[in-house]
Amino acid sequence: MSFAIRPIEPRDDAAIAAIIRAVMPEFGADGPGFAIHDAEVDGMHAAYARPGCAYFIVESDGMVRGGGGVAPLDGETGVCELRKMYFLPDLRGRGAGGAVMRHCLDAARKLGYRRCYLETLTGMDAAQRLYERHGFARIPAALGNTGHFSCNRFYLLDL
Repeated sequence: MSFAIRPIEPRDDAAIAAIIRAVMPEFGADGPGFAIHDAEVDGMHAAYARPGCAYFIVESDGMVRGGGGVAPLDGETGVCELRKMYFLPDLRGRGAGGAVMRHCLDAARKLGYRRCYLETLTGMDAAQRLYERHGFARIPAALGNTGHFSCNRFYLLDL
């Protein structure tokens, strides 16, 4: 399956919201304290049009199949958070995660961030291997104020 990566557009909001709401429950991430409940899920384009943010869509055969982005990490100076990186099952294992990761980290550097943080949870093993392949190191505790109190794995990367 070939795919293209591009910045999010307003027309992508419904599709990426549906993907987030479909993928997170696969991994048990649909209860309180998970990103599935963030207000931005229904308005991703506007949320990532703010200064210091970037969000990328993965498209294949004219359909949105996933995405990921970066935004400032509340409570931390010079640190961004890798956020809302989810893909439909038919796209997984095809290199899209690594490609989106590179887009996000390049954007973070251009936006002037010094470090990139992310939160995930036990059971998202393939995602954690992807993060580690891109240089993220596991850290013992959460940083910043994400509001995602149900996440239990934390990673940080010096940019």
